[in-house]
Amino acid sequence: MNNETINHMTEEEIRLEKIEKLKEKNINPYAYTYKKTHNSESIAKEFESIETQETSEKSISVAGRIIAKRGHGKAFFGNLKDEQGSVQFYCNINILGEEPYTEMLNLDVGDIIGVTGHPFRTKRGELSIKIKSYELLTKTIHPLPEKFHGLQDKEQRYRQRYVDLIANDSTMKTFKTRSQVVKYIRQYLDNLDFMEVETPVLQTIYGGAAARPFSTHHNELDQNLYLRISLELYLKRLIVGGFERIYEIGRVFRNEGVSYKHNPEYTLLELYQAYTDYEDIMELTENIVSSVIYKIHGTYEIDYQGTTLNFKPPFQRVTLNDALENHAGVNLNTDLNTLKKKANALGLDVNTDTKKGQLLNFIYDKEVEHHLIQPTFIMDYPWETSPLAKRKRDDNQLVERFELIIHKMEVANAFSELNDPIEQHARFVDQIEAKKSGDDEAHEMDEDYVTALKYGMPPTGGLGIGIDRVVMLATNEASIRDVLCFPHMKTK
Repeated sequence: MNNETINHMTEEEIRLEKIEKLKEKNINPYAYTYKKTHNSESIAKEFESIETQETSEKSISVAGRIIAKRGHGKAFFGNLKDEQGSVQFYCNINILGEEPYTEMLNLDVGDIIGVTGHPFRTKRGELSIKIKSYELLTKTIHPLPEKFHGLQDKEQRYRQRYVDLIANDSTMKTFKTRSQVVKYIRQYLDNLDFMEVETPVLQTIYGGAAARPFSTHHNELDQNLYLRISLELYLKRLIVGGFERIYEIGRVFRNEGVSYKHNPEYTLLELYQAYTDYEDIMELTENIVSSVIYKIHGTYEIDYQGTTLNFKPPFQRVTLNDALENHAGVNLNTDLNTLKKKANALGLDVNTDTKKGQLLNFIYDKEVEHHLIQPTFIMDYPWETSPLAKRKRDDNQLVERFELIIHKMEVANAFSELNDPIEQHARFVDQIEAKKSGDDEAHEMDEDYVTALKYGMPPTGGLGIGIDRVVMLATNEASIRDVLCFPHMKTK
């Protein structure tokens, strides 16, 4: 093949041609396995003491992706990237031999190889591997994007997360931190004798939250089903059955808008503890969140988007009534007409059927939440907006519910759980009426759940924590898309 022919070929065509030549030489461009002795991190630790221009007698093997090649002629340097980081390698024709050296020189950035050699430190003091043999493990066909180091195109990063992970070490770090967050939460709850359980994703009746569901159909059963919007009602059935401390970490699905803090599917922790109320759960919540932040950062104070957040418990506690008075000039006792005028003045979408509780929620979302920066519990909500929560013991117009708000985001939601089956049935009836009046997010009637309550559920505190939002805080990411490996995107 002459140079003119090569100049008219695409990069992908050139690589396909290389694959064919490798096969002609009986070289498999897609190996089955490779035995590593080290990775980039363990090399740095074990051979840290090697002096400049000193070579170790120990032979090691490492594998990874070629992300850079420098030099030509009879010697060249390159960089190999694995999950832990990257390490420099050095190839010399006198060590490898002419043919293997030429084939090594012919490899492309992006190819995955295994190398065996001796660690040494260069004149410039960089720890490297002097290669004595290598093996091609995966020949890449599609070249990495131009200037892939530090790839910044957000849409490409979300759509092609695999390229983002290759290009940006910070992305790899974010998802490792995400895994740590989930692990630490599990450890914390397991140490308190909570048991992890699993509940159905496909449900005949959706419930446990105010949200619109995704629907699907089971062909064999000829049955319409919904993807769960919450874990709540099945978990509380298990409390009825006798478990006292349970939790689940799982995906939930809500057919709602997409924003910097919303994705149609996300990860939720829900837990339930018998013989507790929302005050007990409030303490548990701040301990879970603060301990995760401390485990990740070694301090309770972290920078998030230019603001210092302090996660040292106890967190601030403010009633919804006081928050509305302080930031919106209304309160829970403000009459319906005044609330409607306020909502209209704020440009909120209200109509004649909009209930007082809904108006208060709308005004809170618009006027209050963005003022809440430090970790703050907002407590005691109108009963109409919380159909699964128990009435407040000294004010039956309110329920014992709190939300944890951090940097303008709801991170957790919790109740003293309603365990009176008669009142629960009446609350479901109220929700049905609300749905008839146009509230698409109102609850369905769940007769089996009411039946479960008739068998007796002990006093119980429940909690939901949005794992993705905790990860956002722990990794200083401004968008939920940056902490989801594969966020939902519009079809191109």
